[in-house]
Amino acid sequence: MNPSTPSAAVPPAPSTSPARTPVYALVGNPNCGKSTLFNALTGLKQKVGNYPGVTVERKIGTAYTQHGQPLTLIDLPGAYSLAARSPDEAVTRDVLLGRRTDTPTPDRIICIADATNLERNLYLVHQILDLGRPVVLVLNMMDLAAQAGLTVRADRLSRELGIPVIPCEAAHGKGLIELKLALSRPDLPLPRHAWAVPTALAPAVAELQASLMANDAKAPLVARAEALLLLTDNDPVRVAGSTAHSATTTQILETWKKRWDADATDWSGALVAARYDAIGRLAQEAITAPADGSARLGSSALQTSDRIDAVVTHPVWGWAIFAAIMATMFFGIFTLASIPMGWIESLVGTLSEHVSALIPPGEFHDLVIDGALAGVEGVIIFLPQILILFFFIGLLESTGYMARAAFIMDRVMSRVGLNGKSFIPLLSSYACAIPGIMAARTIEEPKDRLVTILVAPFMSCSARLPVYLLLIAALVGANEVPVGTQVGLMLLMYALGTGGAFFFAWLFKKTLLRGAPPLMIMELPPYRLPRVRDVLYQMAERGWIFVKRAGTVILALSVVLWFLANYPKPPADQPAADPLAHSYAGKAGHILEPVIAPLGFDWRIGIGLIQSFAAREVFNSSMSVIFSVQETDDEAASRAQLRDALHAATRPDGTALFTPLVCLNLMVFYVFAMQCISTIAVVKRETGGWKWPLFQLGYMTGTAWLACLVIYQVGRALGF
Repeated sequence: MNPSTPSAAVPPAPSTSPARTPVYALVGNPNCGKSTLFNALTGLKQKVGNYPGVTVERKIGTAYTQHGQPLTLIDLPGAYSLAARSPDEAVTRDVLLGRRTDTPTPDRIICIADATNLERNLYLVHQILDLGRPVVLVLNMMDLAAQAGLTVRADRLSRELGIPVIPCEAAHGKGLIELKLALSRPDLPLPRHAWAVPTALAPAVAELQASLMANDAKAPLVARAEALLLLTDNDPVRVAGSTAHSATTTQILETWKKRWDADATDWSGALVAARYDAIGRLAQEAITAPADGSARLGSSALQTSDRIDAVVTHPVWGWAIFAAIMATMFFGIFTLASIPMGWIESLVGTLSEHVSALIPPGEFHDLVIDGALAGVEGVIIFLPQILILFFFIGLLESTGYMARAAFIMDRVMSRVGLNGKSFIPLLSSYACAIPGIMAARTIEEPKDRLVTILVAPFMSCSARLPVYLLLIAALVGANEVPVGTQVGLMLLMYALGTGGAFFFAWLFKKTLLRGAPPLMIMELPPYRLPRVRDVLYQMAERGWIFVKRAGTVILALSVVLWFLANYPKPPADQPAADPLAHSYAGKAGHILEPVIAPLGFDWRIGIGLIQSFAAREVFNSSMSVIFSVQETDDEAASRAQLRDALHAATRPDGTALFTPLVCLNLMVFYVFAMQCISTIAVVKRETGGWKWPLFQLGYMTGTAWLACLVIYQVGRALGF
């Protein structure tokens, strides 16, 4: 087949069986309103999870035609091109090309394009039309295009491409009925578009297409589209779960590349340029800008956004605005969240009382109350902070400011070998490293993504706060800790963690994961008013994912650690024996003591360190059990009792255990150590194995040990 012939010249694939629910893929560039349209079409009838074998989010929902027939919608990750540069884009490419056995190949495709930036969006649309499947093109944000003075002729675009083109305003629900009518058609036409593949490359396209059909079982049009992608994609991204090409196809590709390299032929650039030529002609037919040039064809940088950016990205005012937004976010996380956190604590306390009254005293009673329910509280107590963080992040993303924040931080991040895109995962890690690590998926360069994952746990998460507050109170020893002292020490811990993240990012980029300083290429979307409904929905969705992923691990480990702290029991003939010291946890603490003694810690602190692997805040409850502090209904009184118990704790020689130096050292240990098994589990999923999480556990724990060794030994030498 001649690669430059229209796709309609190829016989269509067999139609979908009427008995099978049609599968639609929802595809579009980032910031085009794809998620808003997906939510509008499916409502709450959707499932969220990860693609098997790769930690990229998948959304599958059920929509209905105007006749009430169900449709399966797969919301694919946002992509600028099918020539993948990140795991998200690689998954989108693989699903559309039928390379993933865990996801059905879509029968039809819904392409969403930003009408204010249509020419740029048409690049992805043009690639998808090559697949030869029925396509419905949705022109979203038509109201914003009109405000910008752009006229988009949907009817002319439909005639040129041979597919339904639906003008839409997904945020306001306009165009949804017309879209559902198009989706209801049983006879959606195949795309009709032609573009000239460069003559020098046509034989390679034909040979690769024939090999993909014969050796990779590809349909003719899909084989042609994949052949074009193989020649465009110089450094293809591969993800787990993606089927590989046959050896014959790979060999043909390499042979052609060697031939072109010898002739100094830029095969990739030639294909991209040819595609853009076709897109440019199409845009001239379908888009009209005002004669005075007040709107720029193919650009989303509207005048209002330009005026705002002049202030928001200003070298001085931009940093001031950024600092104010970050201060507001942290105020919400650490102050406003305390109110619902108190409600949760009271609710769990009431639940514990009711359950305690129903279960007779005994081992099972203690397992449920001290193990299971205590573990649940350890997770959900911080859910308000997680929700507030996601609410702020959702607002910043939906308004368009998040891209500006990454742009502002790019200069700082480049000093340590990363770019501004690493800022967003590190910011998320201040609430919890789990969503922060998951947010690193959007970083295209694998080494930069891995470095960001490896250093994200240094950012002081919300789970460290109870430990910091307890140790600051024990360090001061007074009933009321001066505000200046508390704020100063807290800022010191945050500064240490942030400094540690930046230092190790620089070190890894210079040694273990050496690479050229990355250039940040990021679209600055126009500023938009946020849809609070979508932000709240995303916040609830992310919060539920956090509870499922982190909560189940911590719950199970809390039960295990309860068992280790209570068994085996002391012999009956030794009634005075310390049950904790005789337990598995106590024995582990004694085994650990020689390692942590140079840091000023004893076996009791060692037990707290071991137990806090379930969650850092478990250290506080461990200290309550070890030093026999009885919990009361008055939370402030309970904290005061625990503080006094730590202040009164002594070593065998009668000297104080929790001296100011030891308290400071413990805080530093929790800044640097990887004291969270849930984070380890997430890193294992994100990196696809145990190599990097074990390395992360080792280097972070080693850093914490060395830092505490220096602080304690130098402090003692100076007489502290």
